[in-house]
Amino acid sequence: MKADLEELNETLASLEKELSQSLNQQQQYLELIPPGNQPAARNLIQYLCFRSEDRKDLQEKLHLYGLSALSNSENHIHRQIQVIRERLGHRYHPEELNPCTYSYSQGKLTDNSQALFGSPDTQGMPTIMVTFDSSFAEDPELVRNLLEQGMNVARINCAHDDEKVWKAMIGQIRRAEKITGKRCKIHMDLAGPKIRTVLLGKGKDKGKVKVAVGETIWLSETMEGFDDDTVVLHPNEKGIIASLESGHRILIDDGEIEGRVSHTAAAKAAVNLERISSKKGRIKSEKGINFPDTGLSIPSLTDFDRECLPFVCAHADIIGYSFVKNTADVRMLRKELEQIGNTIPALVYKIETPESVLNLPELILEGMRHPPFGIMIARGDLAVEIGFERMGEIQEEILWICEAAHVPVVWATQVLENLHKSGMPTRSEITDAGLASLAECIMVNKGKHTISVLKTLKEIMQRTSDRRNKKRFTLGALGMAKKFMRSS
Repeated sequence: MKADLEELNETLASLEKELSQSLNQQQQYLELIPPGNQPAARNLIQYLCFRSEDRKDLQEKLHLYGLSALSNSENHIHRQIQVIRERLGHRYHPEELNPCTYSYSQGKLTDNSQALFGSPDTQGMPTIMVTFDSSFAEDPELVRNLLEQGMNVARINCAHDDEKVWKAMIGQIRRAEKITGKRCKIHMDLAGPKIRTVLLGKGKDKGKVKVAVGETIWLSETMEGFDDDTVVLHPNEKGIIASLESGHRILIDDGEIEGRVSHTAAAKAAVNLERISSKKGRIKSEKGINFPDTGLSIPSLTDFDRECLPFVCAHADIIGYSFVKNTADVRMLRKELEQIGNTIPALVYKIETPESVLNLPELILEGMRHPPFGIMIARGDLAVEIGFERMGEIQEEILWICEAAHVPVVWATQVLENLHKSGMPTRSEITDAGLASLAECIMVNKGKHTISVLKTLKEIMQRTSDRRNKKRFTLGALGMAKKFMRSS
């Protein structure tokens, strides 16, 4: 047994050396990070190095000898390895010990979360973000009740309504704050590129058209070369169709209709419909359309977003950045914000494309340059883009990476959705809401039963809060970690 423990200590020593070398390899990131975020940035890089390889064998050996299996060490990975080595007899000089301890990391994440979202009603619980409907602008009693029931952040989606309605919503929030004595942050989501179905041919007048599996429809920006009986869709953004290739998937209306490009011609693409999950089998105007296999060159920041920014900067505490893909997108937005004024709202990057998932480490390191900031797991578009079957693993990986960086996370899309719309939750969404408690903020969408949702959510969070960290994960290699380490 002694020999086995000595071998294990040597393995950990080699791993510790590997983590130290990773910091030298990523100096181009670290030198841009302000001192207050240096421990988090260093921990993130070391965690990415650690997760760039499969560590399950090491995990099993540690567990076999009653040592920490490193499965809950995201936010202090190097120091946890040092603690294990100390248990195995290694002695460190005080200056060798990594200052990023478990206690430090927990406190830092709490501080970052409160700086971004405000303080939750109960310490240790996530904050709650509520999406505002235009009707809230005329309902002061509801807004006051939302604050009293635990709303910490009000979300206004700039893809809907206009500045007059947004201002009325904000006015109701500010009045409710004075009445209740509770503080509420204003989060405004930029609309981003609107990739939506526009019916050009058959069904144009009614705004909908019935389709069937095996049928061929067309994507085109014009009706040139088509007759009025052909189903022709324009994706509402120029340049998309030219990027399509045979075999690329096309997903319409949150993935309810799936097709695949069979062939392309000048400025048009034929799409064979392979699956229709909706009961009525119709394509409607103004529904989302996704291109998960196609590299799109559409800018994340649109002209409409730029028009909204002066109002957003004047009223918002937080800006939600839709369809952000890479650090160039972030720098583009910050450049626009700096031209408007000296006070820039905090940013939350909405992770909703495969590209943003792969680039998450770089996005976080860019965000660390200008704290506070956060990450939103925008599960609606993200699930369609990466495939519903992968959503469980991806949302977990995002949580791990963000915890390693001490970055607060918003868990968004369809939280208690059935309860919100019908007044009765499904069994599975109750379980999902329990998982949502792993994030620092939970976002709920619009619906008829918002107060019931808040009450149920609070009860679920209270029941799960004392068991949030009691899960043991196996540490296989993460794709985004391997990609980041290879790019150095």
